[in-house]
Amino acid sequence: MSDLLERLRAGLPPEALITDPDVTASYAHDMASFCEAGTPAVVVLPRTVEQVQHVMRTATALRVPVVPQGARTGLSGAANASDGCIVLSLVKMDRILEISPVDRIAVVEPGVVNAVLSRAVNEHGLYYPPDPSSWETCTIGGNIGTASGGLCCVKYGVTAEYVLGLEVVLADGRLLTTGRRTAKGVAGYDLTRLFVGSEGSLGIVVKAVLALKPQPPQQLVLAAEFPSAATACDAVCRIMERGHTPSLLELMDRTTVRAVNALASMGLPETTEALLLCAFDTPDPLADLAAVGELCTAAGATEVVPADNPAESELLLQARRMSLTALETVKSATMIDDVCVPRSQLGAMLAGTAAIAEEYDLTIGVCAHAGDGNTHPVVCFDHQDPDESRRARESFDAIMALGLELGGTITGEHGVGVLKKEWLARELGETGVELQRSIKAAFDPLGLLNPGKLF
Repeated sequence: MSDLLERLRAGLPPEALITDPDVTASYAHDMASFCEAGTPAVVVLPRTVEQVQHVMRTATALRVPVVPQGARTGLSGAANASDGCIVLSLVKMDRILEISPVDRIAVVEPGVVNAVLSRAVNEHGLYYPPDPSSWETCTIGGNIGTASGGLCCVKYGVTAEYVLGLEVVLADGRLLTTGRRTAKGVAGYDLTRLFVGSEGSLGIVVKAVLALKPQPPQQLVLAAEFPSAATACDAVCRIMERGHTPSLLELMDRTTVRAVNALASMGLPETTEALLLCAFDTPDPLADLAAVGELCTAAGATEVVPADNPAESELLLQARRMSLTALETVKSATMIDDVCVPRSQLGAMLAGTAAIAEEYDLTIGVCAHAGDGNTHPVVCFDHQDPDESRRARESFDAIMALGLELGGTITGEHGVGVLKKEWLARELGETGVELQRSIKAAFDPLGLLNPGKLF
């Protein structure tokens, strides 16, 4: 420990090192439940690429594991510390280095907060679409590490589609540049995409070149109430089948609606079994909403209410964004699942989740990026009740198994981390895991970067 600190101090300013155990403990884990976390030896908050390189060279020399972190808003334990590790927090590297309206790119450091970037590019008439629910606090580096999505992905896609190039500090301290600044580029293997979603297990992202889009018109939102989740999912299928391209298509079940109302008195309709939110940012959103409203009515909606203005639309979106936070207040703990299925199987996924909730005698609320088939079943339980905690974990596994049975994946945007290691192996199969481990070994032969995650 003393040798580690001495070597780190040789290349870092004093304020970049945190050794107080009470403070370092606060960096030990992200927001996931049921995920083990160790005790870090030290927390480092670098401000420059050179400082990150110094940390990795020191770690390699002393064979000390390194756990990269962003804002720790993750939900899979991917940012959890391991015993004796260096926690490498990138939140101080928070500069927007460039915004180019001509090239439609932004160049940023990993600690830039998603919402800060979004507002900055808006000032140039540009738009950065990926918008996780935690967009006011989560960082771009964390978004890249987990290949995160958000509410607007149904039209605009996920983080991976906006990362053009990266600068990455490798495990041995070398600096690797991947990708490009150009609109096109196919030179060599796509290493940029390889790092997106790698959860800090291959290298430390220290700079990103991000693609931007022209800022669209303000979107308007329609809210549709349904007597069942099945009819709401039928409406989703009808909307997509008819070729509509909403800017978001989100679903909240009754449990979620009531939780949001209890938390923030939003006035959402508690009599509904499922609330569908559909938005358009087209030149004529009212016409698009009218067409979608007819499809919702045909699918069985009991009420269809388009928002009158952007302010009312934003209130509905705030309700959806706070869904996960609201469900956390239902009981003392939650396990947030992240299962994505083909859109055609969305109804079966929700029906199966309801059956699992009944089987395990638990409250499970569901909010979903319905247009993507990406569901977030949230298991609510009393963590002080051993039997209820056991049933919560078993129901979580049952939900993931259901997703795979329906042709889906165990994670659409939250990542694997610690929480889903076993399930990643089931989804990829023996050969898939073997090849991924080989890739990990090529970039990190000593296994120092984020050990114990993914595999």
